[in-house]
Amino acid sequence: MNDPRLKKMAQLLMTHSLELKKGDLLVIRTTPLATPLVLELFREALRAGAYPYLRVELEGAQEVFLKEAPPEALDFLNPIDSLEIERVDALLTVLAPFNTKGLSGVEPARLARWQKTRGPLMRRHMERDGAGSVRWNVTAYPTQAAAQDAGMSLADFSDFVFAAMHLEEENPSAFWLDFQQRQERIVQRLAKGREIRALGRGTDFTVRVDGRTWMNSHGRKNMPDGEIFTGPVESSARGHILFSFPAIYQQREVEGVRLVFEEGRCVKAEASKEQDFLLQTLEIDEGAKYLGEVAFGNNFGIQRFTKDILFDEKIGGTLHLALGASYPSTGGRNVSAIHWDMICDLREESEIRLDGEVIQRNAKWLFS
Repeated sequence: MNDPRLKKMAQLLMTHSLELKKGDLLVIRTTPLATPLVLELFREALRAGAYPYLRVELEGAQEVFLKEAPPEALDFLNPIDSLEIERVDALLTVLAPFNTKGLSGVEPARLARWQKTRGPLMRRHMERDGAGSVRWNVTAYPTQAAAQDAGMSLADFSDFVFAAMHLEEENPSAFWLDFQQRQERIVQRLAKGREIRALGRGTDFTVRVDGRTWMNSHGRKNMPDGEIFTGPVESSARGHILFSFPAIYQQREVEGVRLVFEEGRCVKAEASKEQDFLLQTLEIDEGAKYLGEVAFGNNFGIQRFTKDILFDEKIGGTLHLALGASYPSTGGRNVSAIHWDMICDLREESEIRLDGEVIQRNAKWLFS
């Protein structure tokens, strides 16, 4: 892809998102499909005086491993991966899939076993994030596979991706800093509350957030961005919630997910498709049955479902919950090998109540 927007994207990621500086050790994880962007990222990183290196995944390699690896290989935590988590100053993941269904033929039990093995890597990453000792970002490069999932041509999907990042702005970084200020009033209102209740189609769900920190997400951790999130009180979730869109995890589409919570724990999980995968993932560890995140999508420039959580969790007027690990920066304490975001659409016939007061109705915030 020879697109002038890639240079602007690379500049935004290296300066605004990662705030890259001289001497930083930067790892970029991606696939060969993102080569045009990676070259621009390398240029920007080197100009900043950083030390970039690549972790490139070849097409089909992960599928071969998960299907063919003997049990001891599934249980082996590569010390090089552990060293990387400890040493990097900045980590950029560029999603550029060859095939978004490449792992659909992997037995759920094998996938769950491998995820459990890699759990310490996620925990250490979140610890370093909470301590402010690592900067990281997840972004996307348009590919045919991702475009097909979104129901668009590659050209249209590329326009969608770059528009979601606001690369058409003369100064995209300034846009995201302004976006931060606009979200801050919502953060401040939520920070005064104790309990959130979500009411909608098939949903009557309550969770406590007192004593936790709300994060204003504006392009540092994700690009594009636009969400407000925290780690809920672990024992507080109660009620039921129906997730409007397929819950996608490890390239599996789990449709019609309905979860029931009591005293924070998921006590019932149903799905109209891939229920076995849902249930086996919940058994990875005890933390997988508890929530690590409650969040509001607040990017009203994203309004369509793409089957890519990077975009979908930001859809303005949605609520998403994550089963599994909390981000320590929020005050969340749940520990798990998974972090699985699931999205509930609240744009119609819905309310969000904070300590009994309606603060959002049908996706519209009701305070100024």
